[in-house]
Amino acid sequence: MSVILITGASTGIGNLSAKALAAAGHTVYASMRDVEGRNADRADDLLAFAKHHRKDIRVIELDVQSQDSADRAVQAVLDDVGMLDVVIHNAGHMSIGYTEAFTVDELAHQFDVNAFSVHRVNRAALPHLRDRGSGTLLYVGSTTTVSVPPFLGPYVASKFAFDALAQVTAYEVSQFGIETVIVMPGAFTQGTDHFPNASHALDESITRAYSRLDPMLERYGDATEALFEPGSSADPSRVADEIVRVLALPFGQKPRRTVVDFTRSDVAEVNEANEASSRGFLTRMGYGDLLEVRQ
Repeated sequence: MSVILITGASTGIGNLSAKALAAAGHTVYASMRDVEGRNADRADDLLAFAKHHRKDIRVIELDVQSQDSADRAVQAVLDDVGMLDVVIHNAGHMSIGYTEAFTVDELAHQFDVNAFSVHRVNRAALPHLRDRGSGTLLYVGSTTTVSVPPFLGPYVASKFAFDALAQVTAYEVSQFGIETVIVMPGAFTQGTDHFPNASHALDESITRAYSRLDPMLERYGDATEALFEPGSSADPSRVADEIVRVLALPFGQKPRRTVVDFTRSDVAEVNEANEASSRGFLTRMGYGDLLEVRQ
């Protein structure tokens, strides 16, 4: 069993994954902001779940927008149990609106939460994983980097950056025995706080200039629901189940990417083509070794 640190565990996929991983026997450090404040009830819920089911969930403070907080969280895990096996990058935030209407500061905030946060946590955790010569980085990405839907400009752009950081970091850490998996959830309109808590563009004058598109924006949820396969259960717990499955696979058998999607978007097929292209490109550069994790 592994010692796992997961970011953004207060709600949604992160919360479900923390419970599912603990139920599978792992020691889970479920991190979130403001554990003693606004997230106190959510922290208590995780601890109550662990106590009721006799599983090992430990709630820990981690603000992914702070390098000091990331450093303290990782060090707290190491001080507590002396090791860290898996980091799950799950924290994220969504913005909905017309791309032009988002200010540069709003875009910067979206990138800070969804992409730069990954780099902060990696910088905190990778020195330990490199010294050990083993570990797994698991990134909860998004199928939007393939499907590129409208009205989610800052979110999609930040998830592209998230994905790129994951890929390039994977090449480099592979030579230190560290595996990488990118789990790509599709759209989920229920069971997460992404849509209910989504931000909206601050520039109201630009937003009004796009008013002819308002009917499209207003039916975004219904349009997304219409993508689901008939009779399918688009439940985010399926993502948590996939994370549990992937982490149970032996060294060298974990997929580089895996998709949990009910929108029939052919993301897996696109991933396969992209993987073949990247593999050929790196091989022709003479960097084929970076594609294989060195044990």
